[in-house]
Amino acid sequence: MPSEEARARILQIHSHKVNISPDVNYKERARRADDFSGAASLGAERWRPVWAAGGSPRPPAPRPPPAGKPQHSGRRGHSPPGAEATPRREGAPPAGGGTARGAADRSPAAVRPTRPRSFRRRSLLAAPLPRPRAMAGIAAKLVKDRETAEGLGSHEKSIKYLNQDYEALRDECLEAGTLFQDPSFPAIPSSLGFKELGPYSSKTQGIEWKRPTDPCLELRAVFAGDCWLLAAIASLTLSEEVLARVVPLEQSFQDSYAGIFHFQFWQYGEWVDVVVDDRLPTKDGELLFVHSAEGREFWSALLEKAYAKVNGCYEALSGGATTEGFEDFTGGIAEWYELRKAPPNLFRIIQKALQKGSLLGCSIDITSLADSEAITFQKLVKGHAYSVTGAEEVESGGSLQKLIRIRNPWGEVEWTGKWSDGCPNWNTVDPEVRERLTQRQEDGEFWMSFSDFLRHYSRLEICNLTPDTLTSESYKKWKLTKTDGNWRRGSTAGGCRNYPNTFWMNPQYLIKLEEEDEDQENGESGCTFLVGLIQKHRRRQRKMGEDMHTIGFGIYEVPEEMYGQTNIHLSKNFFLTHRARERSDTFINLREVLNRFKLPPGEYILVPSTFEPNKDGDFCVRVFSEKKADYQVVDDEIEANLDEIDVSEDDIEDGFRRLFAQIAGEDAEISAFELQTILRRVLAKRQDIKSDGFSIETCKIMVDMLDSDGSGKLGLKEFYVLWTKIQKYQKIYREIDVDQSGTMNSYEMRKALEEAGFKLPRQLHQVIVARFADDELIIDFDNFIRCLVRLETLFRIFKQLDPENTGTIQLDLISWLCFSVL
Repeated sequence: MPSEEARARILQIHSHKVNISPDVNYKERARRADDFSGAASLGAERWRPVWAAGGSPRPPAPRPPPAGKPQHSGRRGHSPPGAEATPRREGAPPAGGGTARGAADRSPAAVRPTRPRSFRRRSLLAAPLPRPRAMAGIAAKLVKDRETAEGLGSHEKSIKYLNQDYEALRDECLEAGTLFQDPSFPAIPSSLGFKELGPYSSKTQGIEWKRPTDPCLELRAVFAGDCWLLAAIASLTLSEEVLARVVPLEQSFQDSYAGIFHFQFWQYGEWVDVVVDDRLPTKDGELLFVHSAEGREFWSALLEKAYAKVNGCYEALSGGATTEGFEDFTGGIAEWYELRKAPPNLFRIIQKALQKGSLLGCSIDITSLADSEAITFQKLVKGHAYSVTGAEEVESGGSLQKLIRIRNPWGEVEWTGKWSDGCPNWNTVDPEVRERLTQRQEDGEFWMSFSDFLRHYSRLEICNLTPDTLTSESYKKWKLTKTDGNWRRGSTAGGCRNYPNTFWMNPQYLIKLEEEDEDQENGESGCTFLVGLIQKHRRRQRKMGEDMHTIGFGIYEVPEEMYGQTNIHLSKNFFLTHRARERSDTFINLREVLNRFKLPPGEYILVPSTFEPNKDGDFCVRVFSEKKADYQVVDDEIEANLDEIDVSEDDIEDGFRRLFAQIAGEDAEISAFELQTILRRVLAKRQDIKSDGFSIETCKIMVDMLDSDGSGKLGLKEFYVLWTKIQKYQKIYREIDVDQSGTMNSYEMRKALEEAGFKLPRQLHQVIVARFADDELIIDFDNFIRCLVRLETLFRIFKQLDPENTGTIQLDLISWLCFSVL
C-alpha cells in the first residue's frame, strides 16, 4: 500500500482557472377523366513505476524482425507500419513542432526495422477503421442491440473507441521502434479547442506538444481546465478499485514504452477504451492544463487528454459539474445537494450511501478568485474538494449527536472546531465508541458535528456506484435498470407539458415498484429510487455550435384499471386528465437531470422530454432502486387492420364501368402513367386538399400493390379497389386536418395512421416522418397516400410469407432486394 503522504501528493492537482469562459394516347385518355370525381485505467508507490517519468526514459528498442523477413528500404514517401505522419494541411509545417511528413517520433538510439516497398500490410496506426458508412441507421441499431446483448459495452468487454486497439497499436510501435502518434486526436490546434482555445486564439499561440520523456519539459501549469474535472479526478484516488477501472494497470514509461496509453470511461451506459499518445500541450516549456504536484507524475494529465478526446477537444471540457466526472469515471449515478436547502433526511441518505460504497464529496463555494484555496479560521479550505468517509450517531451528554467524518485528500489542513482531534467533546462519549471512531483515523481525516457540516460546507455530491463496481459483498448495492432513447423532430420530440398537443408523443417508460424499503424512515413506508436522465454527446457537438438542451421528466401514476398494459402508448387524453405524481425539480440545460423519489408500490409512467418540442437528441435513462424495480418501454405493438375489398365485376355499377372504359382505352387497363394523369386532374378540382398531384413513384406503388397478374397495369376490378381506398384515405386526411389547412403535420400523421388501421411503435413513426415529411414537417396528400400504400403492401407481403403468424420470415438476397426496391 502506498504511504498516505505519497498518495496525497498524487492527489494534489494544481490549476489556474482560465475563462474558457408513353402510348401516345395517354393524354387523350386522361382528358376523358375530367368527369371522374371523388379523389387523396493508481496510489503513489504502487503506481509510480508505471506512471513516473523520472530518470532516464527508456525509448522503445526496436524488435528484431523475424528471421528471413526483409528490411524496409526506408524510402521517402513509404513510411513503415508504425510511422504515422501527423495530419496537416498541404504546405503547412509539421504540427506542434513534430517531425517531417511521413516520419514518427523516435529515440536517437532507436533504429526502425524496415520493410520492402512491396509489403502492403495496412498499419494499425493509420486512421481508425470506422463502421461501414453505407450501413443505414436502422441496421446499425440492430447490430448495436445484438452486440449489447452479447455483453459489448460492459467494463469487462469495453468498446474500442474509434476502433483503436491499444495492445495491437502498442505492439506495432514496439516492433517498428517508434513512438505512437494518434491520428484520431492529433497534436494540432483543433484538438485544443474551437473558440477561446481555438487555432487563432491568443491563448494558444506558441503551444508545442511534448512527451513526458522530453528532457526540456517542466512541470508547471500555465492554465488549466475546470475545477469540476479536477475534483472528479481527485475523487478517483479515494478507491483503488474504482481507480483501476479507469486507469488500467501495466502501463509504463519504462517497460514496453511506446508513447501510447489507454483509459476507460463510462459513456451513456457503455464503457469505452480510449487510446491516446502521450504528447501533451506545453507553452514555453511548461505543461498546460492538469498535472500532479508529485514530481514527474503524468497519469492525471494523460487521463484528461483521453477525456478531451472523447469530448472532441480540451475546450469542450469547459463548464461542467463534478457529477459528470463522477459518472464518466465510475459508471455510477451522481446526485448533489445544496446544504443550505438540505432535506431533513440527508444524514440518513449519507449513511446509506456509505453502506453502498458510494463516493461522497463536499466543498465550500468561493465567491471570487481570491477565495480559491483560502483557509478559514477553523482550518477549512474554500474551493477545495473534500471527501466524506463516515457518518455516525453517538450519545454525548445524554443526547444523540450526529457526526460526520471528512477527509482532506491533501492531508495538510484539518478542522479545529468541535469534535476535531483532541476536542473535549470526545470525553463525553463512551470510551469504546470513542476508540472505535478515532483509532483508524488517517492523516487529514477529522470528525465534525453534522450541524457544523451543514453550516460551513456549501455542497454535497454523492456518486452511487453500479452493482458491478465494487467486488466486496460487505456493501449493500443498488438495483440498476437502464434504457436508451431519442427525441426526433416531428415524431417523438413532443416538448414539455406546456405543449399538450404533442407532449404525449414523447417516449414513455413503465416503472413497476413492488417491494418497499427494508428500513422505513420516520414511519414512512415506500420505495426509494433515483431517476437520472442524461442527454448524450452534447459536449462533442459544441464545435458545431450546439449546446445542451433544456431537459426534464415527469412521473405519472398508472390507474389500477390500466395495470399490466405495456403495449399501449398513452394518448393525449390521458395527460390532459392526469397530473404528474412527481417530476424533476426543474427543466435545465445540464447534461443530466437527476432526482431522488420515494413512492408507494405501484406502476408509474416516466416521460422524459426537452422543454420545447422538435428538438433532436439522444438520451439515456437510468433508475437506481433500493429494491428490484421492473422497467419497460411503453409502446404500441405493431398491428395492421386492413380492409379486404372483395368485389366482382357484376358488383361494379354501370357508371363506373363507362368511365373506366373511356379512360382505359382499347387495352382496358390503366398504367401508372395514365393513373397519374387521371388522379392529377381529379385532385386539381378539390379545394380542401393542397397538392401538386401524385408523383409517378406514388402511382407505380399503387399499381404494384393491386396488380395481381403482373402486367404492370390495373384492370377494372383492381382500379375499383384502388379508387375505394383512395376515397377512404381522402376522408381520413380531411378529418385529421382539423385546422383545415389542406395539409397534415407530422404529429397529426400518427393519428391518421391509426384511423387507417395501423398501430406502429415509435421507431417506425420516426422513420415515416424522416421519409415522408418535408423540412417544415408537413406531409402532403401524395406522400400520405404513398406511405399508406407502402405500409399496406409490406404488411400483405409479410402475411403471405408468414402464413403461420410466427412473426418472422426468411428471405434470400434476391428476394430481399426485390422487396426493398418496391
